[in-house]
Amino acid sequence: MFPERLDAPQAYDIAKAMMDGFNRHYRLFRAESARAKHRFETADWHGQQRAQRERIEFYDLRVKECVRRLDKEFHAGDQPMEVWHQIKLHYIGLMVNHLQPELAETFFNSVTTKILHRTHFHNDFIFVRPAVSTEYIESDDPGARPTYRAYYPSRDNLHETVVRIVEHCALQRDFEDLPRDAGHVVQALQQRLGAVKLRTNFQVQVLSSLFFRNKGAYLVGKVINGYNELPFALPILHGEDGRLLIDAVLFGENDLQMLFSFARAYFMVDMEIPSAYVQFLRSLMPRKPRAELYTALGLAKQGKTLFYRDFLHHLRYSTDKFRIAPGIKGMVMLVFDLPSFPYVFKLIKDQFPAPKDTTREQVQGKYLLVKQHDRVGRMADTLEYSLVAFPRERFSDELIEEIRRHAPSQMEISDRDGDGRQEVIIAHLYIERRMIPLNIHLQECFDTGLDKPEARSALEHAVTEYGNAIKDMVAANIFPGDMLWKNFGITRNGKVVFYDYDEIEYLTDCNFRRVPPPRCEEDEVSGEVWWPVGPHDVFPETFGPFLLGNDAVREAFMRHHADLLDVEFWQSHKERIQAGHVYDVFPYDSARRFRCANPSSFQTQGDST
Repeated sequence: MFPERLDAPQAYDIAKAMMDGFNRHYRLFRAESARAKHRFETADWHGQQRAQRERIEFYDLRVKECVRRLDKEFHAGDQPMEVWHQIKLHYIGLMVNHLQPELAETFFNSVTTKILHRTHFHNDFIFVRPAVSTEYIESDDPGARPTYRAYYPSRDNLHETVVRIVEHCALQRDFEDLPRDAGHVVQALQQRLGAVKLRTNFQVQVLSSLFFRNKGAYLVGKVINGYNELPFALPILHGEDGRLLIDAVLFGENDLQMLFSFARAYFMVDMEIPSAYVQFLRSLMPRKPRAELYTALGLAKQGKTLFYRDFLHHLRYSTDKFRIAPGIKGMVMLVFDLPSFPYVFKLIKDQFPAPKDTTREQVQGKYLLVKQHDRVGRMADTLEYSLVAFPRERFSDELIEEIRRHAPSQMEISDRDGDGRQEVIIAHLYIERRMIPLNIHLQECFDTGLDKPEARSALEHAVTEYGNAIKDMVAANIFPGDMLWKNFGITRNGKVVFYDYDEIEYLTDCNFRRVPPPRCEEDEVSGEVWWPVGPHDVFPETFGPFLLGNDAVREAFMRHHADLLDVEFWQSHKERIQAGHVYDVFPYDSARRFRCANPSSFQTQGDST
């Protein structure tokens, strides 16, 4: 129970110090995000990549700083629980007029859980439930930029409106031909609108800040006409001569879902009121969880908080049991799931059978590498948690035995909280969105029968996407290591995504070699590796026997991706990356590009990957 009076003088000081810690964090986070505009304008691609990596560490650094201050100035860990009751109440008072209250709550939780014992991890002491609404938050600063701008064009002045919208972004770099690009946008929009009557409320709403990622800037908004809303995004890129161009126009929820995919790096966006951005984006992608939107905006800790709240809510209103995940079991990760919940839970085994030669620390390092890297739409993001408690009655006995057999150090079963309920406590785990493993998807095609056109088409698409996924990772300087079909999944949108990271490496750390000619006839017929192999040696021509045992798969693969078996493909990409080249990887089909659809209006053809 909360106290009736706030009579502990140190309680306010501690709450204020925690809010100061959060404000410092968000000020630095926002400043780094705002600098993305200058890096884009100056084509500082390596700086953009470095900033994206470094920003991920901001949160934990500020939490540690705050914990140290509370310990040094207030001996916070020695304060009685009555004081901590009051600290939370004072903190709520400090959030009343705050512009990022939901982020401040999460910061409070992060700091408090590092100081208090876990028996106090409930709503009296931390924000298990949010205490302050994020609706209708507005800045009172007269100079503040609005969350979005609204424009009210007619059919006659759509073109000049598009030009004006782009000019309001105030990019400090010339466009190749902005009227030309605006014309392509208007043409595409008119094709979508057709002959529909423009209603009284016809308008275009555009988020005030651009979304920066890799080599692109994205203008995001929606067209409103009557009761209909059409989400859109305009990718802005550097052309071959260094001037800017609008590369395409993306329309509809599915296009925006791909842009904000969980398999892509986080955006850099200058947001004063992040909840308002999330609310706007939810109107474009209503099926996308708020947790994923916060994460996509670089606010990963808030994403984790919302995900966990959603998960606990799902547990309360479901009755099925956690089980061993279907599919081929991995040698490094033990995977389980809850059938009714669209995610999988992965924990690192205690021991790995040969030929796996790795450690728990190395595997965690691989997952961190992916978290910090550009995932180019081909590597699933992961949520990482420690000491997660599940109700024991929700675990199947088979799953309990599987964990005891392969990862006993990672599981404790106890009444840890002393409330009479047995819990399964997992020391460390990763959570990923569930996908259909690619080997299972291909088997379903075989089972349906390749004589049926739909099965043949599905196989062709899957194999083509598999190769595209590898090539996109190569462009991002990633060698997947274990390229077996079981390590890739297919999303609901038909994208193939990699999710097994224990053997992942930088492409530039690999040594791509040809298989040397046999020394004698015995070498040729032995079927064994008789040549010396170094720890980073890769022989692309040997991929075929492991991947292409099925004739239909082989035929589709060789038609689209035979170059993946050629050492020259890999070596040339490695050398270009080593020379400083940053590849373009687009979050949309290259056929959508204006220069592909309207080549006559462009003087030169751009480089595409």
